[in-house]
Amino acid sequence: MSGILENKKIVIMGVANKRSIAWGCAKVMAEQGAELIYTYNRDRTLKSIKKLVDDDNRLIQCDASDEASIQTAFNTILDRFGKVDGIVHSIAFANQEDLGGEIMDVTEEGYNLAQDVSAYSLIAVARNGRKILNDPASIVAMSYFGAERAIPNYNVMGVAKAALEANVRYLARDMGKYGVRVNAISAGAIKTLAVTGVQGHKDLLRMSQERTVDGKDATQEEVGGTCAFLMSDLSTGVVGDVIYVDKGVHLI
Repeated sequence: MSGILENKKIVIMGVANKRSIAWGCAKVMAEQGAELIYTYNRDRTLKSIKKLVDDDNRLIQCDASDEASIQTAFNTILDRFGKVDGIVHSIAFANQEDLGGEIMDVTEEGYNLAQDVSAYSLIAVARNGRKILNDPASIVAMSYFGAERAIPNYNVMGVAKAALEANVRYLARDMGKYGVRVNAISAGAIKTLAVTGVQGHKDLLRMSQERTVDGKDATQEEVGGTCAFLMSDLSTGVVGDVIYVDKGVHLI
């Protein structure tokens, strides 16, 4: 039986290693028949992603904090693969010293860096993505509950995720006329490279697990399943939403 993403080409931005949420999305989407194209930001990431993807032609360098790099990457994708049906934006960064203590301690430089990479990059990706996206198409961004609640030590990244979710709503409004729907997934606390950069991340993971409805963490694959749905034609009526995949943590 064909999968829900049969004959669809999807760009995935943000796979760093096998624990990445983006990799969980990639695995499920591949199982559902998608043809996948990956972007990476630097050589160290390329080394890790090559352990997961054995086709170098599908690995495209892209620094999401540099609009010229996004333009070059998307031009390369268009030349190699033609138009695509979706983009997964799973990109975020903040200085480690800004992921602990008090929000007042963040410098203007650190604040702007987190906003630029974690939130503004979605706008840049959407703007440049118009030329490579089919009609209809889907963009999915990755968020976290820290966008809504003051999670210990999450600080500047929580502010950036709040901006990201606002960007999703405004982009959904403006991209609709091009046939592109924009949504976000608010994933549960999963042990990824990004989470380990947050001070006290072990306590964060423990508290998150205690608040799930079944005492079990959400998994990469569960996030991937929702991402596959949002990339599929089954979700054409879902626009500008933030869908929780956190086993109910946000309920309590």
